[in-house]
Amino acid sequence: MAQGAEGGRTLILGGTLLTPWERLEGYTLVVERERIVDILPRRPSPARGDILIDATDQWVTPGLIDLHLHGAAGREVMEAQAEALQAISRFLPSHGVTAFLPTTVSAPFDATLAAVQAVASCGAVSGGARILGLHLEGPFLNPAYRGAQPAEALRPADWEEFCAWLKAGPVRLVTLAPEVQGALVLMEKAAGRGVAFSLGHSGATLRQVQEALERGLRQASHVFNAMAGLHHRDPGTLGAVMAEDRIFAQVIVDGVHVHPAMVKVLVRAKGRRRTVLISDSIGATGMPDGSYALGGRPVFVRDGIPRDEQGALAGSTLTLDRALRNVMEFCGLSLSQALPMATAVPAEALGMQGEIGALTPGAYADIVLFDQSGRVTLTMVGGEVCFRA
Repeated sequence: MAQGAEGGRTLILGGTLLTPWERLEGYTLVVERERIVDILPRRPSPARGDILIDATDQWVTPGLIDLHLHGAAGREVMEAQAEALQAISRFLPSHGVTAFLPTTVSAPFDATLAAVQAVASCGAVSGGARILGLHLEGPFLNPAYRGAQPAEALRPADWEEFCAWLKAGPVRLVTLAPEVQGALVLMEKAAGRGVAFSLGHSGATLRQVQEALERGLRQASHVFNAMAGLHHRDPGTLGAVMAEDRIFAQVIVDGVHVHPAMVKVLVRAKGRRRTVLISDSIGATGMPDGSYALGGRPVFVRDGIPRDEQGALAGSTLTLDRALRNVMEFCGLSLSQALPMATAVPAEALGMQGEIGALTPGAYADIVLFDQSGRVTLTMVGGEVCFRA
């Protein structure tokens, strides 16, 4: 049961609120059950049964949202087990993440179906981050830009196959290469079914990306990585992502996948309202160096960097609070400037603005307290305190 659900409220007092687009000093955030119900420009007198959280000298922000996450805490999404999803979910609040999309890797039909079914059966996780649905990364990807995706699992887009996954559970986001056979047809048929599409592992031309935009494409997965690069006479995939304002650009800000200077270029090109911080984390996240798996295939982590047997980067061990601090450092941003890229912007990219990613009456009470160094001190999901430093 959410804190304050038995006849009282939860009052978060004394901090600086980042909504995230506004900075509010001296305001009080009021939570009842699982929702934010008010933001008061004063310190109210508590009523009997109220729970008080002192946020003095801290930042009070919306919870962070990770749209691209393969695993953490020694578990991975492709295990297709509710207990693995629960372990990941309970790990995330310690890093300020209150909502996420468990993300698959390209795999045979049955393995992907099992992952979808596991998410469908998992339900809400007490003490954990909110599961928003499933992100299918593949298998409809371009083999020439596969990265660590298994080549044998990649294939043309198949509507019947996709429909089976869609019927089995809450598929919310699909990463595909629009130039792959059948991809544009699949996007057309999926219109109105609540699925968002992201460009990834792709060598699409500018024209092909524009055709995909007319069919509902709105995101690009881990920009710069596993996609065709930029040329001044042939914009290519990357040029299309940079130029098209309709595209939300996911980026892995670990300083390994993308050079800090290129992160700065991306944020300048897309702006803070179209850049989305993601982790692309695997099961090794939060764990020591060693041998792990990604989609059942071996991955070796050294100095926190995971690579497959061929030496290709295989996801990351990044956490989203670290990504937030990194983008502040790389781009010279304050917390208030960087925060939307991990809160309101991913919420909008998924069509969930007003529900998550913002401190506003009516939104879920997914709330994080940061100290002055940007470290998470408290995380609340749906009015329940799930982490306290």
